Amino acid sequence: MEERYLEAASKNILYESVDEVARITINRPPLNVLNVGTMRELITALEKARNDAEAKVIIITGAGDRAFCAGVDVRDHFPDKIENTLNVFHKVFQDLIDVNKPVMAMVNGYALGGGCELAMACDLVIASETAQFGQPEINVGAIPTVATALLSRIVGRKKAFELMVTGDTISAAEAAQIGLVNQVVPSEKLEEATMEFVNKLKGKSPVVLKLTRMAVYQGLDVGFLKALDNVTGIYENLLMRTEDAVEGLTAFVEKRKPEWKGK
Repeated sequence: MEERYLEAASKNILYESVDEVARITINRPPLNVLNVGTMRELITALEKARNDAEAKVIIITGAGDRAFCAGVDVRDHFPDKIENTLNVFHKVFQDLIDVNKPVMAMVNGYALGGGCELAMACDLVIASETAQFGQPEINVGAIPTVATALLSRIVGRKKAFELMVTGDTISAAEAAQIGLVNQVVPSEKLEEATMEFVNKLKGKSPVVLKLTRMAVYQGLDVGFLKALDNVTGIYENLLMRTEDAVEGLTAFVEKRKPEWKGK
């Protein structure tokens, strides 16, 4: 098994590339709180995952079993620091979009504040049944910037507004019920369930996964007809020029398993 870690003295973010999976672990137990330095390491890790030719899928998780991530350090929210904090924090989410590979959050405890935002920005979320989600920023006089832009698109405006103005924490089961989480499993099954899901994705063409993800993201901020026009362009001008698209169709017609080349 090959294991590679980022070269960072603090080791706040661990990077591991094994069996076509890049795993990024927030390593600041017990609650894996993000400070600006850790967020910069996270940006480096996402860049590394994007450029990792062997990695087809990315997993983001937290060290230990108490927290995925309990948010951004409150000390980095004060007026003299907030501009820099938000610039770095928002860069994480831009890079999550640009990474061009499916990103799965494996949530193993508290996902609060910036940690909840990090999970919701991933493409898929697998959570242990003991996980908890919430946006408690209002309780300290702050605004969850990413959640204001993203959460209502996932769970609907009224529920998103409720979570942001009450600061309430919800269970993994409720998070799944409202569409914030894809799957909830017993804590002892979290790793197994995550890898089962990951293996489904690894069995697909990486180039088609990339283009599917691209099509989804380009449709988020435009009307339906424009999104339909955009995805048509991706389908005709990008997808159908790949070897994997032709291979997938051919394999279906020939009643065999496709042999993906990733190009």
